[in-house]
Amino acid sequence: MEFAYYPKLNFSWNQLEGPIPSFLSKSSSLDLSYNKLSGFISFLCGIKASNLTLLDLTSNHVSGELPDCWTHLENLVFLGLCGNGFFGTIPTTLGNLYSLETLKFKHNRFVGELPSSLMNCKHLKVIDAAENQLSGLIPGWLGFELPKLVILILRSNRFYGRIPLQLCNLTHVQILDLSINNIFGTIPKCLSNLTALVDKGHSILTITHHYPCDFGNGIFSESYDDAATLIWKGIMSEYKSTLGLVKSFHLSSNQLMGEIPKEIIHLGGLVSLNLSRNHLTGQINPDIGKLELLQSLDLSRNQIDGRIPTSLFQIYGLGDLDLSNNNLSGNIPMGSQLQNFDPSAFAENPLLCGLPLQRMCDQEKEKGSVQQTGLGNQDHEGGLVTRGFYISMGLGFAFGFWGVSGTLMFHESGRST
Repeated sequence: MEFAYYPKLNFSWNQLEGPIPSFLSKSSSLDLSYNKLSGFISFLCGIKASNLTLLDLTSNHVSGELPDCWTHLENLVFLGLCGNGFFGTIPTTLGNLYSLETLKFKHNRFVGELPSSLMNCKHLKVIDAAENQLSGLIPGWLGFELPKLVILILRSNRFYGRIPLQLCNLTHVQILDLSINNIFGTIPKCLSNLTALVDKGHSILTITHHYPCDFGNGIFSESYDDAATLIWKGIMSEYKSTLGLVKSFHLSSNQLMGEIPKEIIHLGGLVSLNLSRNHLTGQINPDIGKLELLQSLDLSRNQIDGRIPTSLFQIYGLGDLDLSNNNLSGNIPMGSQLQNFDPSAFAENPLLCGLPLQRMCDQEKEKGSVQQTGLGNQDHEGGLVTRGFYISMGLGFAFGFWGVSGTLMFHESGRST
């Protein structure tokens, strides 16, 4: 089958099965996502030139190694390979996709490092490589060579080493997720350079990309809205229509140590902050309330000590909080929404007390004991015994006085007569 022009084809969300027909590569936009297609994608190698700008194979059964033949797809803007059975290393010729803005290949079995050739894709705004078996150091060139990145998700891989300081150059990044890896060292202090996360201004609801598309009868402007999956409140959720609002910084389940840098409070645009399951020490910054847009805060399973800052009262929209399994101490600040959270949010902090925990603080025990004792003494001594005692003494004195005086006066009157 041949096309007279380069059509825009969308066969997503069907029950299509079998291999992908090679003639579909002649389209300008090809969306085959959420089907049951299988086989390989080597059909892309059989064409010498391509006007393909969008290729979405998300959630199919396509498998095998990616072919190393991407040099003729220089017009490709969107490449979605998520949720398939791809394995092996990422081919270096992906670096020839000079127009590429979105690269998604999460939930496959890719191994090895991110190829350095990707630094040639200067227009990249989204990289989602989550849930693979990638390894090596997190490349510093991500921060230097790809300055337009808005979303960088490397979650659930085998990356190790320190967080490169170069990532602080990502002034447009709104979602930075390096969780569930083997990263060690400390959290960089240059976080305040992440301008998009600092900005408290209202973001647009969607993250939309516009690109030119040649249908054979002229060049037209096309667009697509990005989507991303995030672990939110312990649940994997996909965001699309509100993706632009979800500013998040996730480093959970690594080997990070040291204190949480004070510079993190400058990320006033954050909606979600997850630093759980590390080896972080020190105290929670007393000015954490400056992150007033936070809806989710997870610092659980670390070695954080000290008291819970009262500035948390300032975060009115905080709906998800987990400070459990730390070394926090003192009383949970009263008179705030903190008492409305489930006790599990504060569990396994042996020196922490107060509502919503069942463990009462010592000063509250002493206060209650003193009040009870004081009331008891007042009732038994001051209220009854002491008052009755003095009334009895007063009456006794009066009767005694007048009895003696009356007798004396009677005798004096008898003598006078």
